[in-house]
Amino acid sequence: MLFYMNEFLEAVSFALDFIEMDISGVSSNHGKRTAYISLRIGEAMGLTFEELHDIVALGILHDNGAVAKELVYELDKENNYSIKIAESTIAHCTIGERNIRIYPFITDVTNIIKYHHEKYDGTGYFNLKGDEIPIMAQIISMADQIEINFDLVNNDFLMRKKIYEFVKNNEKIIFSPELVRGFERVAMHTSFWIDVKDNFISAALKNIEPKCSKELSFKEIRTITQVLSKIIDSKSEYTQRHSKELSEKVEVMAKYYNYTEEEKFKLMIAADLHDLGKLAISNNILDNPGKLNEEEFALIKEHTYYTRVALEQISGFNDITEWASNHHEKLDGSGYPFGKKSEQLDFNSRLMGCLDIYQALTEKRPYREPLAHSEAMAILNDMCKNGLIDKNICKDIDYVFNNLDFI
Repeated sequence: MLFYMNEFLEAVSFALDFIEMDISGVSSNHGKRTAYISLRIGEAMGLTFEELHDIVALGILHDNGAVAKELVYELDKENNYSIKIAESTIAHCTIGERNIRIYPFITDVTNIIKYHHEKYDGTGYFNLKGDEIPIMAQIISMADQIEINFDLVNNDFLMRKKIYEFVKNNEKIIFSPELVRGFERVAMHTSFWIDVKDNFISAALKNIEPKCSKELSFKEIRTITQVLSKIIDSKSEYTQRHSKELSEKVEVMAKYYNYTEEEKFKLMIAADLHDLGKLAISNNILDNPGKLNEEEFALIKEHTYYTRVALEQISGFNDITEWASNHHEKLDGSGYPFGKKSEQLDFNSRLMGCLDIYQALTEKRPYREPLAHSEAMAILNDMCKNGLIDKNICKDIDYVFNNLDFI
C-alpha cells in the first residue's frame, strides 16, 4: 500500500506527547517545535528536499531517548525528572540514536541524534568541533536550545529580542556563524513566531513539511512501525513484554487460520501497537501490585481511546486501528471505550481481545505469577459462558497453545 511517512510521524509525535503528559503532567509540543524550527533553518541554509524531510523526522524523534525507562527511573530516584533535565545527560543521545536505527530515512542520518548536543567550540558531550559536527545535528541543536530555554508558547517582542541575543552571544561557542545567519533569516518573519505557539504549531508543521510516501508491503511497514513499538517499550517493562509476546501469539494464530501474509502482518502491527495509549497512563497505575481503585481503573479504560486517536492519523490503517483499539470491547457491550456489541466486532477484533486476555493471564504481573495454560483457559471459558468473548476463538486458542506443533 501507499504508506505516508508524515502521517506515521504524527502518530510518533502523539506517542511522545503521551509519555511527556504522564511524566511531567503536560504536553509541551517540544518535538513538533524542534522539528518546525529545524525545518525553517534548514530551508534557509539550502538543504535538499530529502534532507528537509529527514530533519523533520529527526526533530520529532530527537528526544525519544529522554523517555527511556532506564533514564527516567534513574533520574526519578530524586524526584527531579523533566525533559530538560533528561536532555542534560549523554545517555539520552546514545539511547535515542539506538532506537531509530531501523527508521527508513531518505538520507544518511547516522549519528545525527547522537551528536545533537555537540557545541561549535568542542565542549559538547563527544567533544566534536566545528565542521566535525554533522550539519543536521547542528541545526537540531540550535532548534532544541531555543525551544527548551525559552517559553515559545508565550513569545512576545521582548522574548524574541532575548532569543536573538542568546543566539548571537553564542556564535562560535554553541553555534556556527553559518547557523546564526540561517536563524536570522528565519526569525525576521512574524509568521515564524506565531507558528511556534501552541494554537498553531501542529497545523504549521503539517502545512510546510516535505511530504513523502512509499509503496510498501505490510511486512515492510511493520519494520517501520516497530520504531513506535520501541518507544512504547521504553516506558514500562510490562508494556515491553506484553506487546511483544502478544504479537508472537497473533502470528501463531494467523498461521493456524491460514491467513495471507498481508493480513498476518496487519494483525501483528495491531498487536505491536494495541497498547500505545497506555503511554498516557502513569506507571504507578500500570505497575501497581495491588487492586486498582475506581479512579485508577477509570484512567486505565481511557488507553484504548488514545490508541485509536493515534492510529487513525495513518492512512490505510483502518483495519489495524479497529483491531488494535477494540481489544477491550466485549460481545455484550460491557467493554470499553465505546461499549461496542457483537455485531460491531469483526473476527480479528474478537481474536485480538481473546488473545490479549490470554497473554495477560499467562505473563507475570506485579501482583501475581503467570498462570498455566489450563488456568488461563478456565478464566477465558467462564467469560465465554457469560457472553463476553467469542467461544469458538477460545476453543481454537486452547487447541493451538496446548499443541506444540503450532507453537
